[in-house]
Amino acid sequence: MEAAHEHGHDHHPSGIMRWVTTTNHKDIGTLYLWFSFFMFLFAGSLAMMIRAELFQPGLQLFQPQVFNQLTTMHGLIMVFGAIMPAFVGFANWQVPLMIGAPDMAFPRMNNWSFWLLPVAGILLLSSFFMPGGAVAGGWTMYPPLFIQGGISYDMTILAVHILGISSIMGSINIITTILNMRAPGMTMMKMPLFVWTWFITAYLLIAVMPVLAGAVTMLLTDRHFDTHFFSAAGGGDPVMFQHVFWFFGHPEVYIMILPAFGIISQIIPTFARKPLFGYASMVYATASIAILSFVVWAHHMYSVGLPTPAQLFFMYSTMLISVPTGVKVFNWIATMWRGSMTFETPMLFAIGFVCLFTLGGFSGLVLAITPVDIQLQDTYYVVAHFHYVLVSGSLFSIFAGVYYWLPKWTGHMYDETLGKWHFWLSVIGFNITFFPQHFLGLAGMPRRIPDYALQFANFNMISSIGGFMFGATQLLFLYIVIKCIRGGVKAADKPWEGADSLEWTVPSPAPYHTFETAPVVK
Repeated sequence: MEAAHEHGHDHHPSGIMRWVTTTNHKDIGTLYLWFSFFMFLFAGSLAMMIRAELFQPGLQLFQPQVFNQLTTMHGLIMVFGAIMPAFVGFANWQVPLMIGAPDMAFPRMNNWSFWLLPVAGILLLSSFFMPGGAVAGGWTMYPPLFIQGGISYDMTILAVHILGISSIMGSINIITTILNMRAPGMTMMKMPLFVWTWFITAYLLIAVMPVLAGAVTMLLTDRHFDTHFFSAAGGGDPVMFQHVFWFFGHPEVYIMILPAFGIISQIIPTFARKPLFGYASMVYATASIAILSFVVWAHHMYSVGLPTPAQLFFMYSTMLISVPTGVKVFNWIATMWRGSMTFETPMLFAIGFVCLFTLGGFSGLVLAITPVDIQLQDTYYVVAHFHYVLVSGSLFSIFAGVYYWLPKWTGHMYDETLGKWHFWLSVIGFNITFFPQHFLGLAGMPRRIPDYALQFANFNMISSIGGFMFGATQLLFLYIVIKCIRGGVKAADKPWEGADSLEWTVPSPAPYHTFETAPVVK
């Protein structure tokens, strides 16, 4: 201590340097979650601008070029800046605790993998202030548009590289931790489902992030070194970029939903007061989703002129991937069946997740059918579909997880009444926003355009009102979290009766039988 005092090390033990240099998995998890929430609010404000422009026909607020910048950056920041870092934050907090490890396997690499994110975030946010503005070529970065843009396109490519490096390091850390640092007795098939889903997700990330890096590197050399990978004028093929991109992009959407499945699989058994139904089938379903996610990429590309056998292959394999997903949904319902359910905020978000994510899955099955998709591609039906799986899927599960684990993380209970308000306003605002977009898409309204025909006016106005409602509600969430961190009712040792352990028995309907589960290895 004296040596530290001489060098002034203990003047600010809880100051900013503690957060910058921390290797504690809980601190790093907290950093990830706060970073993702800031990016969520920023990307959400871009969405509010998009909905403000679309509130009525005609150009109100933004020129088409600026509108395209908003849609592109909203997509990129939500995917890479909000959803993915939030799940990594959960992994950092919960995986070591759930498997009985003292910390992550590589604590300093953990610190590094977080601090790459603000760098990439700054690159993305500051591209708005570059000559020509932010990227207007769509979050999928398709050439030839992406070959022609200004310096903000290069900044975006660099940001994607940095985000990929961060993801790969985080994944190596998670896999090593799970394989090597489980407590004695914690076999693989006794791990909590959240640990399993992250274990599989980490393998997915390591497999697909280098593919994305390759695709954007080829874009970069096309832009500056005359390589013509994707330039038809030089003998390249723009459609090849789509193949490479979606070979990353489709597993990516499962990277954004598998940890959500894990969170929901922790919450539903807790509030149903029952063990999870079909644990082993849940593990196998998760693994099969991950494997199948590699063979369905071109269902994003039905309208590029694929040969018919290829279209059939991608159509059938896309339908096949709904089978293990359906297994999960039925298992969650079976877990709730005849349980002693209570409806605190985490359970409300979990049930909202199951209902609305299933709806998003059904519209995905509709889009899997090749002739239907050729009609609906690039319409608002697609926008409605992926927001049902990404907002009511990934985002609702993040909310559920935060409410579920906040008492454990902070030692305080959040305000249950405000939590329920947040849920109901979110779920109502979300459905008002995105449900009408199915009708817009079926009627033929294209996506990514700032102006539209008069026939679409009413549904767009409804959609925008719902969007403003949903967006404003997230400020309530911020208030709830800050209020909980700063104090409030002290949380009980087990804030949810039976949370974080299965050391309870549930009487079955028949008086002579009880469900019993193995006690958790402490």
